Amino acid sequence: MASEYGTIPALIAVRGLYARRFKRVFDLALTITALPLIVPVSLIIVLLIKLDSRGPALIRLCRLGRDHSTFYKYKFRTMQVGAEQVLQKMLAADPEVRREYEATYKIKNDPRVTRFGRLLRKTSLDELAQVLNVFRGEMSWVGPRDILPKELAMYGEHGEKFVSVQPGITGLWQVSGRSTLAYAERVRLDMYYIDNLSAFTDLKILLKTVPVVLLGSGAA
Repeated sequence: MASEYGTIPALIAVRGLYARRFKRVFDLALTITALPLIVPVSLIIVLLIKLDSRGPALIRLCRLGRDHSTFYKYKFRTMQVGAEQVLQKMLAADPEVRREYEATYKIKNDPRVTRFGRLLRKTSLDELAQVLNVFRGEMSWVGPRDILPKELAMYGEHGEKFVSVQPGITGLWQVSGRSTLAYAERVRLDMYYIDNLSAFTDLKILLKTVPVVLLGSGAA
């Protein structure tokens, strides 16, 4: 019985040590290792974005970080310039679209997305620019999906747990269906990840991310 009860605190201690110290080391090590692949792929993406539509290749979006902080997430542009203004007109003109957006913060078959942007979203390569946020210590390679500050209300009683960790480039939501999942399921997956945060969990999610990216599974 002693070993039975001794295992649980020990496991919690190991997970806590990884979350507090070694997760950051893991993020930096993975980023440095992947740079020889990330840099040339990013340059090709930038070129194709510029050829496909006018506007910057890289954009910054305000997101909620750990401990209620906010940061600007980097992302390769997938929408036309002036997308926010177009969104507001769409929400004002179509009640059905407004209900969909208020429930999921997404719009299926979004007309604001460019031709090359659809491919970037399908493969999740638009997220590759967030490596910059990992370098800056604002994001992790693996974690809950980043959200707008106003979206925290969707997490209800789980809000404080959500902001106890950094958002990730990939995570359980991304490898479990992405946009095919209801928001409540997304919250459940985020909470499950936080409760089971460990090096093993992160490695498992990273391995699952590869086929999801290659196949474009669950993309909006």
